[in-house]
Parts: sequence; C-alpha cells; structure tokens
Amino acid sequence: MRVLGVDPGSSCTGYGVLDGDREPRIVTSGVIRAGKGSLAERLARIHAGISEVLRDQRPEAVAVEEVFHARNARSALVLGHARGVVLLAAGQAGLRVYEYPARRVKQTVTGSGNADKTQVRSMLVRCLGSAPEQLDASDALAVALCHLRWAAVPGMQEVRG
Repeated sequence: MRVLGVDPGSSCTGYGVLDGDREPRIVTSGVIRAGKGSLAERLARIHAGISEVLRDQRPEAVAVEEVFHARNARSALVLGHARGVVLLAAGQAGLRVYEYPARRVKQTVTGSGNADKTQVRSMLVRCLGSAPEQLDASDALAVALCHLRWAAVPGMQEVRG
C-alpha cells in the first residue's frame, strides 16, 4: 500500500509517502512552504503543492494529523483551514482520508504519546532506516507509518469527501 502522510500547517506543511505494509520504505518526503501573503494565498499554495504530490506519487490513501486543541483559538482555526485544503485535494483526487490524533501518531511510532518531534524523528530512523532533517516532513512520515500500522483495525475514522 502507498500512503501519503500530511502534517498540516499554515506556513509549512509536511508530507511523506511510504510504500509497503510489513516493511515500509520511504518514497519521498518534503515540505510545502506557503510563504508570505494573505491566508487565501497561502492556502492556495498548500492546495497546489499537495495536489502535485498526489498526482506525482499516486497514493492509495491519505493520512492527516487531526487538529489539536490549541490554547490559541485563532491558531487552531488557521490550522483547520490548512487541513481543509489538504482534505479538499485528497477528495478531488478521489482518495480516502484517515485522521489520527497527534498523540496516537506519537504513541504508535515511539511508544509514548508525549514524545517530541526529535524523538519521533529518531524512531523513524530506527523503523525506516532514515528520516528527513525537516521535522515537519518527518512528522508527516510518522502519520503515514501510523496509518500503515492501524489500517487493518476496524472503526478507523474516515473523512468522506
């Protein structure tokens, strides 16, 4: 199975593609930098970037980190917009989208739901043999790996687009 994992952000959205079930391998990873400009302009860049990754990599599923409950309501709202354009791109490509809470991703990859980004990256190196230096990209690979490990579990949260 080929899965695209996404760690959405309004200024930097990480993505990572994994192939395989039992012994996954990294296909590609990177970040989409939204740059400067209005929120609408940044969201358009994120949508275009994810759409390009979907066209080029042809994943069978998309796994996205859920919105966390931030103390700052505005930050959570902007993050929700970034997630929305990722979901839109996946829906336009006709792909199923699976959502995972950050805590579950960390627990699945590291064994601790409280792991930080560098611990997640370190475990990816152990599990996959390597990981990108960019923490947003490694977080996206962690979301993809989480999906590969949980895909067979009944009751997955699926967003219907």
